[in-house]
Amino acid sequence: MPDYLPLEDYGLIGNLHTVALVSKLGSLDYLPFTRFDSPTIFAALLDAENGGSWVLQPVGTDVQSKQLYLPDTGVLLTRFFTQGGIAELTDFMPVKREAQNCAVVRTVRVIKGAIEFQMRCCPRFDYARTSHEAHPQDDATILFKSRGPDGFQFRLLGNQPFALTDTCEATGRWTLKAGETASFVIEATPVDDPTFIARDLHHYTEAAFDDTLTFWRNWVESSTYTGRWRETVLRSAITLKLLTSLQHGSTVAAATFGLPESIGGERNWDYRYTWIRDAAFTMYAFLRLGFTLESKAFLRWIMQRCQELTDAGDLQLMYAVDGTSDLPEQELGHLSGYRNSQPVRIGNGAAKQFQLDIYGELMDTIYLYNKYGGGITYNFWEQVCRLANYVAENWRRPDHGIWEVRDEEREFLSGKMMCWVALDRAVRIARDRSFPAPLVEWLRVRDEIYEEVYHNFWSEEKQSFVQYKGSNVLDASALLLPLVRMFSPAEPRWQATMRAIEKELLLDSLLFRYHSEGGATDGLTGEEGTFTMCSFWYIENLSRGGELDKARLLFEKLLGFASPLGLYSEQIGPQGQQIGNYPQGFTHLALISTAFQLNRDLDARRAGTPGGHQFV
Repeated sequence: MPDYLPLEDYGLIGNLHTVALVSKLGSLDYLPFTRFDSPTIFAALLDAENGGSWVLQPVGTDVQSKQLYLPDTGVLLTRFFTQGGIAELTDFMPVKREAQNCAVVRTVRVIKGAIEFQMRCCPRFDYARTSHEAHPQDDATILFKSRGPDGFQFRLLGNQPFALTDTCEATGRWTLKAGETASFVIEATPVDDPTFIARDLHHYTEAAFDDTLTFWRNWVESSTYTGRWRETVLRSAITLKLLTSLQHGSTVAAATFGLPESIGGERNWDYRYTWIRDAAFTMYAFLRLGFTLESKAFLRWIMQRCQELTDAGDLQLMYAVDGTSDLPEQELGHLSGYRNSQPVRIGNGAAKQFQLDIYGELMDTIYLYNKYGGGITYNFWEQVCRLANYVAENWRRPDHGIWEVRDEEREFLSGKMMCWVALDRAVRIARDRSFPAPLVEWLRVRDEIYEEVYHNFWSEEKQSFVQYKGSNVLDASALLLPLVRMFSPAEPRWQATMRAIEKELLLDSLLFRYHSEGGATDGLTGEEGTFTMCSFWYIENLSRGGELDKARLLFEKLLGFASPLGLYSEQIGPQGQQIGNYPQGFTHLALISTAFQLNRDLDARRAGTPGGHQFV
């Protein structure tokens, strides 16, 4: 097995509490257990030698494989083709209400011929920082237990023989004939109940498989989306759902931590937290597709965060999935990193940055939920007013911007634009619901922000709106100006900005977020790839501006950069590979937004009615 596979050779499974990545070679190489931001028990993706993995695969090297999802589900199928026959590996995580019921089910079945298989379960607890012990149980299972202070433990069950090695790993090797299966399960085991309940493995795996299929199919069927590219759109929706906490209602930005934005570089961050910005846009995508329950759950989570604030300015740009605000950043120096990309970081120091844009993105989500998902309460409106008043008083402050530049604060366009959104949406909610509000003041400041952006963030030299006040740097975040309805697609200055972005940042259907020369920097080395979500923003702007044929062509070309399973990381690298944390929610929600808008505009053109409709 190669030390590191391309990210596009991995499929995502999950149970709405955590996720795992399974390679097309049959190795489960990444699993934080039992929550998205829990320490990993398998992390070979970040250190092939020491990170730990769980392998279930044919013996030998002459094996071809490919992966697919069972349609409309989060159940992953890996097909193996050997000289001796054909087999299928099914991987999934049963969806349960509570995280402590966390389990991973792996079943391999031979379709044709006879194939020898091997299984190796090699856990490494606490990001491979803590040793463990393993104990065979009377029910033929093995209990793995961390020697760390938490004593975390899980057990391995299987219907084929396996043994414990001197290094506390479980291994097995057997030959299966056509129609025969090998099933294995790992499940979290309560520390205070080492005996746990013994399972009838065959009955458990069969029932869990049926229940998991039913859950996903019922969820997908509740979508109201019937437009073009439906399968692709719903695969992105399933990916976002896999990144959303069933227990808390929050959505993590990506499944992983530490995957590099530049191979061998130091831009390696932990994305397993809930960014206000990313989660707000995710709820926007869910609402567009008819998934209102997710929006309600997220609004409850947001209300709890707002009620905890002593001051509206204490709103953080990210939290843990349970709302915890302390996310100390650390470096895991013992992990070599994906393809030797160091340092590997957990936690995220950007949590304490000041970012104005989060207020606008949050307010836009509240506005959309109030209009399409169900009215907000007056109690919640009082919290909304606190946020809007804070924006009205602080919109001129410099911040770290939408890209979380670490070494400087500036007056970024993204912050000013989203302050305008925050006040505009607050005004709309107040008028729609007849809520008491200082509308005169909010409108005055909203209009003042508009004038500021229009006149002072425009560069005559570049003929474009720019990254921050006084600069001559183009930034793809400007593409949000029409998407949030601040400017019309017909606005001459916006049309000039589109042409400037095309000239400097566009690479066919791919877009860089900005070029660092002359712009705000984060003080880190290494080149970035193109940002896929920005590419989708650009295409959505083409659609809203009436360039439908060009938009459709580029959209469908951009779909070709997805992994074989339809998954995207944050960026596309110079060889067309996925780079950055994988899969990333923002990219998938941008795909949904673009497909929704483009489908709408194409329908409008066919019907002979005006296009450019917006979901407002």
